[in-house]
Amino acid sequence: MHGRELRGLLHPFLLLLIFERPGHGYDLIDRLKAMGLPDVEPGHVYRALRGLERERSVISGWETTGPGPARRCYQLTAKGSEDLRSCLAHLAELDQVIGACLQRSAAAFAGSRRAPHPYAAVRR
Repeated sequence: MHGRELRGLLHPFLLLLIFERPGHGYDLIDRLKAMGLPDVEPGHVYRALRGLERERSVISGWETTGPGPARRCYQLTAKGSEDLRSCLAHLAELDQVIGACLQRSAAAFAGSRRAPHPYAAVRR
């Protein structure tokens, strides 16, 4: 996933990761990579985190324990939990629409003599 699609999904992904466990920026970037988003630009993540903080979905504070310099650690607020639930409901709706589109396009390509559909192997 690249570009605009990724930036549009950063907020719900970050809310979910912070709901699971508070973290600092590079920790969250590593966890995004583990979710299957290997090309996340740190600048996009930090802008998204600042936006979530402005919206009062997360709060941050300096973590000074442990080795190395102090790091800003992000925690979910009650509003952030509500925002996450709302985002997940929208993502579930989007998943249904995308699933229907992929099934329909796979059926259309199966009935044609054109090249195989690139998502024909996608299983839902």
